[in-house]
Amino acid sequence: MLLVSAGALIDVDGRVLLAQRPVGKLMAGLWEFPGGKIETEETPEGALIRELREELDIDTTHSCLAPLTFVSHHYDATDDRDAFHLLMMLFVCRRWQGTPKSMEGSKLKWVRPQRLRDYPMPAADTPLISALQDLL
Repeated sequence: MLLVSAGALIDVDGRVLLAQRPVGKLMAGLWEFPGGKIETEETPEGALIRELREELDIDTTHSCLAPLTFVSHHYDATDDRDAFHLLMMLFVCRRWQGTPKSMEGSKLKWVRPQRLRDYPMPAADTPLISALQDLL
């Protein structure tokens, strides 16, 4: 079981930030909500705050994260990965300090909610779109 926290960063224009998985990473080229693995002894909110700082060089706080939904998804084994089950929590974040910039070489894109399905995503991210579109 892989536990992940992801963030739907929403700007003042109502757009959502997507990050493209860089070359060399599993599922490279696909678009996703920023975030990452929850480490031992870490809360989902703490993990997301840490990941946003590491990946996007922005700072936010626990009070700026609103839980929206989660997804439970099984990934079958492929040539480049073993099978695993992912449980991903999605938080909405509308307030942060700094300007998001890629610290890991991935592309970033601000996307209107109705256009989110235009970007190929990992299978686990796709079900999160409907909840996000309903909110926005």
